[in-house]
Amino acid sequence: AGKREFIAMASDPDFVREKGIEADTFEGYLFPDTYFFPKGTTVKKIIETMVDRFRNVFLPQWSERAKSLGFTIHQVVTLASIIEKETGDTSERPVISSVFHNRLKKKMRLESDPTVIYGIKNFDGNLTRKHLSTRTAYNTYKIRGLPAGPIANPGRMSLEAALHPEKSAFIYFVSKKDSTHHFST
Repeated sequence: AGKREFIAMASDPDFVREKGIEADTFEGYLFPDTYFFPKGTTVKKIIETMVDRFRNVFLPQWSERAKSLGFTIHQVVTLASIIEKETGDTSERPVISSVFHNRLKKKMRLESDPTVIYGIKNFDGNLTRKHLSTRTAYNTYKIRGLPAGPIANPGRMSLEAALHPEKSAFIYFVSKKDSTHHFST
């Protein structure tokens, strides 16, 4: 019952709003960290602890920075979640962020495979042309701008990268198959 109860509670829009988050689920706000809970801790308490940790990490100046970039906190968390899923080498996060910021400014599609995968129910690990051409609220090959919401729970480095992209003219990146990327204009 634990896993199912956790997913159900993390997807309860009333509970999400009760915790002051403007979204339908806690996706993106369950801060990834090491937690120690005594046996018998309720699912509600676990979720509240993870959300409280997110709030402690997401500094007040980050809210101001989001506003200055023209983003809501939810949009920052969404972008950070994409950066989190796209990055193998942590040092590349600010550059990956710059690519997405540059694409958003140019009104280009983000074209991020992890967003497509997130929108596929029961994904089997094989991303196909059909997947890339199927319109979902998360398929950034088909929609413009950010997807409907976060696709993962980003850590501090991805949140920082979303708010402070490296300055670059890059609008493309491709995997080098060694956890790093080649960037291009």
